[in-house]
Amino acid sequence: MNQPCAHEVTAPAAPAAPDAGQAVSLYARRRKLQVKSVSGFFSKWRWALVWFTQALYYGLCWLPWNGRQAVLFDIVERKFYLFGLVFWPQDVLYLAILLIVSAYGLFLFTAVGGRLFCGYACPQTVYTEILMWIEEKIEGDRNARIKLDKAPMSGRKFALRATKHAAWLAVALWTGFTFVGYFSPIKTLAASVATLALGPWETFWILFYAFATYGMAGFLREQVCKYMCPYARFQGVMFDPDTLIVTYDTERGEPRGPKLKKAPATGAPSRGDCVDCGICVQVCPTGIDIRDGLQYECIGCSACIDACDQVMDKVGSPRGLIRYSTENALEKHWNHRDIVRHVFRPRIFIYGTILAIICIAAAWSIAARLPLKVDVIRDRATLAREVEDEKIENIYTLRFMNTDERPHTYRILPSGLEGLALATAGEVSVPAATTKSVSVALRVRNDAAGRGSHPIALQIADVDDAQVTLREKAVFIMP
Repeated sequence: MNQPCAHEVTAPAAPAAPDAGQAVSLYARRRKLQVKSVSGFFSKWRWALVWFTQALYYGLCWLPWNGRQAVLFDIVERKFYLFGLVFWPQDVLYLAILLIVSAYGLFLFTAVGGRLFCGYACPQTVYTEILMWIEEKIEGDRNARIKLDKAPMSGRKFALRATKHAAWLAVALWTGFTFVGYFSPIKTLAASVATLALGPWETFWILFYAFATYGMAGFLREQVCKYMCPYARFQGVMFDPDTLIVTYDTERGEPRGPKLKKAPATGAPSRGDCVDCGICVQVCPTGIDIRDGLQYECIGCSACIDACDQVMDKVGSPRGLIRYSTENALEKHWNHRDIVRHVFRPRIFIYGTILAIICIAAAWSIAARLPLKVDVIRDRATLAREVEDEKIENIYTLRFMNTDERPHTYRILPSGLEGLALATAGEVSVPAATTKSVSVALRVRNDAAGRGSHPIALQIADVDDAQVTLREKAVFIMP
């Protein structure tokens, strides 16, 4: 019995062709899963990631920074605060870079370790783990929950179900509230909730995100991973025979069956290490049997590894019947050193190099960017006019954007035509993290240049920091 190729994920067998006139369902009928809890090395890592990601999610929006929220995507003010950085709509390039980094990171991690993100850090997995933990604490272990499902409705069953759903809703509502708190200042949002003064959009998004958390993590669960998540469908193209995946060692485990107390009769095939207990299926959050080979429903959570290792300990067999390995490692009987050596293959170096270059370039760009942006807009109402002392005047609107969180004063120095000078104030003060528009008049003698447009430049320099200097191009019209 050979394991299917890692990049050729198996799918459920197609049903037999129906008779003429027979109704056909286009969707598989859902079988409610009651997942058995498991402890072990990978389970501890999974819960460590749950605590880490949720500590970040629920806590980061409450962290103060320079008198404001440390992480805030203020859509109304069109400012994105990320600790000491302030991003404006003009910084949309960094959003594109973030998406590119996320894509290459996904390619890299999937090529190395399969669906690690799905199994340990995906919000669907994390919140499903949380709500399943609540369910177990209220309704009991797997057997107790199965028994409760089969029991008729009673006062006890109603009380347990009501308590469970109330706890789920509390988690979901707090999750929705926190989500909106990243787009609307969390303290202001909390005060609005306390006084029942929430705006319509805040109310909508809190309830929408809470409903999504409650429905997907509480009810849909594995259906999201199997039918709604696109990653499960295209993961196979990112796998290769050297990708680390959760595997079942068929050569060692088959033929499966209970351990024999007596030695098998002469000529009878000896049994493998798999005792066919089915615990690997009971602990699987998507309800698959890993012994059937890699399937697109597998999220790589490794719960089956922890469960199988415990069974192997009880029956006195070596651990690792189900383990993280690769297709080539199983086929060629590689050891851990061989597996690690083949992890670093050309495609990994390519993904890693591109990802490193993009990250370094983005970090350098953010570190070197000036906290000043200026737009120069000519006054279209009056292209040019003659003023006293036989001079020609052009009017411009300068829109200053101070992206720093402290006020700055900027000096304007025109150049490009002989005698070009300012007819208005040469310094502009801009408050912290704001924009300010000012009108600037430039004058030059009427004989300084011929008729038509002439290129000029406006140098804007910070009075207190000579390194903050911009040079913006413009044109001067001579009538």
